Amino acid sequence: MNPDLAKLHPYPFEKLAKLKQGCNPPVDKPHIALSIGEPKHPTPSFITEAVIEHLHGLSTYPTTIGTIELRQSIAQWLDTRFNLQGHIDAATQVLPVNGTREALFSFAQAVVNQGVNQEVNQEVNQGVSQLDIDASINIKLADPLILDPLILMPNPFYQIYEGAAILAGAEPYLLNCTAENSFIPDFNSVSEDVWQRCQLLYICSPGNPTGAVIDQSTLTTLIELAHQYDFIIAADECYSEIYFDEAKPPVGLLQAAVAAGYSDLSHCVVFHSLSKRSNAPGLRSGFVAGDAKILKDFLRYRTYHGCAMPPATQAASLVAWQDEQHVALNRELYRDKFTAVLAILSPVMTVSLPQAGFYLWAETPISDEDFSRRLFDEQNVTVLPGSYLARDTNSGNPGENRIRMALVAPIEECVEAAYRIKQLVEAL
Repeated sequence: MNPDLAKLHPYPFEKLAKLKQGCNPPVDKPHIALSIGEPKHPTPSFITEAVIEHLHGLSTYPTTIGTIELRQSIAQWLDTRFNLQGHIDAATQVLPVNGTREALFSFAQAVVNQGVNQEVNQEVNQGVSQLDIDASINIKLADPLILDPLILMPNPFYQIYEGAAILAGAEPYLLNCTAENSFIPDFNSVSEDVWQRCQLLYICSPGNPTGAVIDQSTLTTLIELAHQYDFIIAADECYSEIYFDEAKPPVGLLQAAVAAGYSDLSHCVVFHSLSKRSNAPGLRSGFVAGDAKILKDFLRYRTYHGCAMPPATQAASLVAWQDEQHVALNRELYRDKFTAVLAILSPVMTVSLPQAGFYLWAETPISDEDFSRRLFDEQNVTVLPGSYLARDTNSGNPGENRIRMALVAPIEECVEAAYRIKQLVEAL
């Protein structure tokens, strides 16, 4: 087995299940789950019907690159949504993927250059002295793309980033997201040595779990750093279509690139999904778009990986990306839930409306683990301890004493859960 598998941390929901062991929640209070970010709004019927209508395509192998019609639909959506001024080519800069999860993971496997480890191992096998090996390593230290590759990522983070880094043979480098920095990674604190060793930077905007949006100026700075130090930015933007001000949609990485004059989108790759935007998590449909050179190599990897999108899924995805009415309705449903829940919780907890997304990132009056366990045990409501989404660092765990609440359930359940949370807070 791959020895790096042993380095993977337990997934947050494994830890949550263990935390809840031995609890006896009240049977007169139906369980309400706010722990998993799985959309519960109905999938639009026209998407479902498109799947059914195109099931006859099961007799044909789909291509990894997908149909040109789907890629054109995605390119048009990107161009319109992010004001790309025509600087997106459906033929070379768009790839359909089976949800952003698999793409975010496989992307690291495709782009990370482990280099020196393989070369040093070969030298050892050939009987080269340890002194010569040390000298070889010292020489290679000057080349950050060969020795000890780093993958930078926010902390807390979507756990796939860390797993992807570890199994790609890279070292995760965590950037804490705290209230003091508006939950945006403090990129200014990253040293030149770290940037030199960086091969891939994962960013998530709007963020999971904080809902923070990275502004255009910061994105531009990151793009300039990517060109200076020759690393790739992988922007997870799967929450970009859930926001609260219709006049101010979150800015995207490709949008910032074009605005800054990087019309070839070099060093920039974005990941989008229909799971949140269109309430279609079971469709497993998304796309990757950006730098044509990077996507050409990623397509080669994916061809061997064997992950082509089924024809019926492609057909449904095409029509989903062409419709905005259902997305606007989706945002309205979330706005109503946030308004109702915050009216109940704001007077008793430190919690506020995020910039985007469907999570509340609330402070807890006791440890996040104790609060989450008591909430389940006494109120039959499940939330996710914030520390499970982050890692310990020299300056602490940025998820400690916070919980993530996913307002994905129907509004009645979200309101009921809010009242139960309020009862627990007041009891404390």
